[in-house]
Amino acid sequence: MISLSLARKLKQAGLLWQASVNDFFAIPDRGMDDRVFVIADLLANLDIFRGWPVVTFHGTAEWALDYILTAEVIWLPTESQLRQALLDMINNESLRSLQLTYDGRSYRCIVELDDEMLYFNAATASDAYSQTLLHFLDLPDRG
Repeated sequence: MISLSLARKLKQAGLLWQASVNDFFAIPDRGMDDRVFVIADLLANLDIFRGWPVVTFHGTAEWALDYILTAEVIWLPTESQLRQALLDMINNESLRSLQLTYDGRSYRCIVELDDEMLYFNAATASDAYSQTLLHFLDLPDRG
């Protein structure tokens, strides 16, 4: 999973989020930056019942925060969501290939366009895709 700071950069650069079930997000600047939330159909908790670990299910949760606008949270996209967003952004005739390689130490996202090769290195696959996405989001014509 990418860091909150990298996810914040993606949001600020213009990455749009169509929220759906199983998406991860963070609620920044409210003392919960280190917490990761997930959109779910049904809330499940890990509890202890008579000394044994159990999973309990709740239809609703009582919490001081009744709702929050998606504009106020930061989406934490998964590796596959980052790759798909990247493909959607640069899906045109100039894209020849998109590859992710791993050399045993770091990941490299390689984008081959008609007229250039772009390389983005990072410690994780998700970070490599994120760096590549940031590059394309920062282009004046948006890819």
